[in-house]
Amino acid sequence: MEYTYYPGCSLKGTGKHYEESILPVFKELGIELYELEDWNCCGATAYMSVDEMSAFALASRNLSIAEKAGRDIMAPCSACYLVLKKTKDYMKEYSEIGRKVHKALAAAGLQFNDTIDVKHPLQVLVGDFGLEAMGAKVKNKLDGYKVAPYYGCQIVRPYKDFDDSIYPTSMDRLLETLGAEVVDYHLKTRCCGGSLTGTIEEVGLRLNYILLNEAQKRGANCIATVCPLCQFNLECYQDKINSEYGSQISMPILYLPQLIGLALDIPREELGFNRSLVDLEPLLAIA
Repeated sequence: MEYTYYPGCSLKGTGKHYEESILPVFKELGIELYELEDWNCCGATAYMSVDEMSAFALASRNLSIAEKAGRDIMAPCSACYLVLKKTKDYMKEYSEIGRKVHKALAAAGLQFNDTIDVKHPLQVLVGDFGLEAMGAKVKNKLDGYKVAPYYGCQIVRPYKDFDDSIYPTSMDRLLETLGAEVVDYHLKTRCCGGSLTGTIEEVGLRLNYILLNEAQKRGANCIATVCPLCQFNLECYQDKINSEYGSQISMPILYLPQLIGLALDIPREELGFNRSLVDLEPLLAIA
């Protein structure tokens, strides 16, 4: 099982611990990842809203390079996944977009023939690798972990390739396979506010308070996510949220591969836990 791995900007920066946990986990599972050579930013966030066509061209360059390798591309960042998938689909569905993007690629000596797929790690782990195979790899069941699964708003919308867009369950089922208790968390696809924490802070804080408070009320002792921006918002603003709302939230926000790594008995120092801004010792002492 092989994939072209597209880290994107976040996994080389604020989401470095996402990459640090993905790589050893996939290696332990026997899934080979080949980092995309000479990759560039996917064009997400501001660029997509300022100059959509240029953003499509930027994303298509990554698709073209990945296609040369002949493997499906796996993008862990939710925004990267969405933009790459959207670019691939829009090039096919909208002739004017396709024409302009193909022209931009040709100017760089590139082409894209739509022979590869864009996948998210959750799709790879649950759909391609499979829960039965995952269960056979578990060495250290996550007994005592009460996890709120947080998908965020991008990996299941608007595409429903591997899960339901309103109430997804793939992460829930994977966590249960690891031996964790999945709490009833009905805000699992509610937006964290994205960049609002940096532009309209009071709105961003409110959105993240709602997510964190609900997880705490449901008895979760950690939140699992698969989005770098969601992880950043939910973890980094807890002190400000507590100050603003008088709450006492100290909730570990873990990347899903970090929890998988624990269950596979991968050494903790290889899973990026040292980058957490929330005290993880009480949680990690459980298992």
